[in-house]
Parts: sequence; structure tokens; C-alpha cells
Amino acid sequence: MDFGWHLPCYGPLATRENLLRVATEAERFGFESVFVSDHVALPFEQKTPYPSRSGVFPIPPSSAFLEPLTALALVAAVTERVRLGTTVLVLPHRHPVVLAKTLATLDHLSGGRVIVGAGVGWLREEIEVFGVPFERRGAWSDEALGAMKRCWADERSKHTGEFFRFDDVGCFPKPRQKPYPPLWIGGAGPAAFRRVARFGDGFHAAWSAPEAMGEQIREVFKECETLGRLGTDLVFSVRAGRPRRAPHPPPPLRRRHPPPHRNVVLAETSHRRAQPGGAGGKVAVGSESDEP
Repeated sequence: MDFGWHLPCYGPLATRENLLRVATEAERFGFESVFVSDHVALPFEQKTPYPSRSGVFPIPPSSAFLEPLTALALVAAVTERVRLGTTVLVLPHRHPVVLAKTLATLDHLSGGRVIVGAGVGWLREEIEVFGVPFERRGAWSDEALGAMKRCWADERSKHTGEFFRFDDVGCFPKPRQKPYPPLWIGGAGPAAFRRVARFGDGFHAAWSAPEAMGEQIREVFKECETLGRLGTDLVFSVRAGRPRRAPHPPPPLRRRHPPPHRNVVLAETSHRRAQPGGAGGKVAVGSESDEP
């Protein structure tokens, strides 16, 4: 089992000094990977409920939230071994050609250390900032993943679809990892499981208890079987964690956002592959279910 650490990429701890210290310490102590989360433009008036017990997103829109790939580029410059992951990139936040180029450059310059955790997102107000129709974000993201793979794998990249069209373009450098960095697809429903089977090198769950994770793995294998894919090459990961412990019972909550939680770990399990009905793959430990 390999463990990774979630970097301080949001809130008051999201400083250059903290980012560099946590990343270098994670590498020094033998962690396999470090991860960052992704939000770009948080609304001051949030109408979309956050998928957690509270329904409230824990990070205020006026709080710092580092752009994830910029943060990982800084981390790449001061580390040599630790892998660089996202938990997860929200695909509708970025045009797929620009995203493919940025990820390929990061993988190229880091010596092939990138893990691309990717999902479709949940926050309507943020996704619509980028002109992506919220109800079509799944189809948009599926097409984006296909376009990104073309940019990574083909010398002369081309794509024609509903949302994107480009013909005979060069997108270099290519990623150091061939044919592209591992894609861990995030999500918790049937569409996400189908996306794993169709595009993914792994499945990245968030806050799933062991029983729920086992059921999600079984659903992923069902989708693989539908497509004629064994799925035994997939990696399975989960982000989890715990809340900060208060020495005394906290007073009644009287503000919009809950108190911050301590980030603990993100992790991935062994490189041995999961078998149908099993729960091998990668594990991630972060903070409690109200984390972004």
C-alpha cells in the first residue's frame, strides 16, 4: 500500500512556504504521492448543495485556493521522486487542448510523475462561468477526455465532435509517460463508473467507507464487462480522512461555513491490480467528508 499527502492548497495554509515544506517533507518521509484539489471561481451566492452531510461547501469564496497545476509545477521543481496528483481536476474548468498541453508539460518537466485525477464537477455556478452547460457537463467531459488523449498520443492531433473541433495540430512536448499520464476518474454514480471503463486507468473515490468502496468497485467491473474490458489493469483509490478534534465540545455553529478541518493524508495502495470483487488499487486519505 502506497500513501500520499494532500498539500495545503486552500485556506490560510495555502502559502508558498507551506506548499514547499509539506511537499519536501512528504518526499523525505517516503510518501508515494502528493495531491491538490481544484476550484477556480467560487460563487459568493452558492445555490448548488455540496455533496456532503452538511450540504455546505467548507471553503469561503474569498479564501485562497491555489490553481492546482501551477502549484504542482512549483512542487515538481523541489522534489525528485514523489508523484504529483490531482483530486480531482474539474474537466469543464479548462479547454481540453490547453489542459492536455499543461499536463503534458508538467509530466515532461517532472520526469513522468503526474497522476491525472479528473471528474465532471458538482458546482453549477462555477461550471457555468466557463460556458459549459451544467446538464451536459458529462458529455462535454467525455469528449474532452477523448480530445486530450489525441493531443497526448498523436503526432498530428485532430478531433471532431459536438463541443470541440481541431484538425492536424501539433501539441508538443508529449508526456514523459506513454502514451499519457494515468487517468483516475472521480465520481460516485453510474455515469462515473462508465467513464472509468471507457477512459480510465483508475477510479478515484472520495470519502467512501470500505463497504461503499467495495460496491463501487463492483459497479466499475460491471461497466468494464459491458465494454469487453477485463478491468484488472485498473487502479482504485479513495480520498478519506478525519475531522480536527476539539478539546472541548464546540459552541453552536453560527456562521455560514463550518470550521476548517485538518488535512491529513491522501494515499494510494499497492501497484498490485484489483481483481473483480476485490479492493486492491490505490488508497487516499485526506480529511473528513466536508473537504473540497
